[in-house]
Amino acid sequence: MAEQYYEGIGRRKRATARVRLWTGGDGTMVVNDMPGADYLCREGDLALATEPLRAVGQEKVYNVTVKVSGGGPSGQRDAIQLGMARALLKIEPEWRNVLRQGNFLSRDPRIKERKKPGLKRARKAPTYTKR
Repeated sequence: MAEQYYEGIGRRKRATARVRLWTGGDGTMVVNDMPGADYLCREGDLALATEPLRAVGQEKVYNVTVKVSGGGPSGQRDAIQLGMARALLKIEPEWRNVLRQGNFLSRDPRIKERKKPGLKRARKAPTYTKR
């Protein structure tokens, strides 16, 4: 019989992550067919991405596979974190309070503000010259 997995989708800024938690694992993490430590190479990114597993005490129980696209390093990391929390919720609904206290189930709604006409960026105006 094939192993079972639980899937969660996470989004942040322009990043989207599809996270699968495989039962009967040993805690390995694979992101876009690379080891998790190699893909999330900035200091602390791997620890922050796997924080929902640590919050419920299941970090060595599931293998994690992630397909993530779009955005930058921090957006992808937070998308992975949200997807992981949503997948854990499908495994055990009683973990909702623990995940909610850790603020893992809230999607951060902040996105890049659009550029306005006559400005250089969203809010930066051209330098004022008197003469």
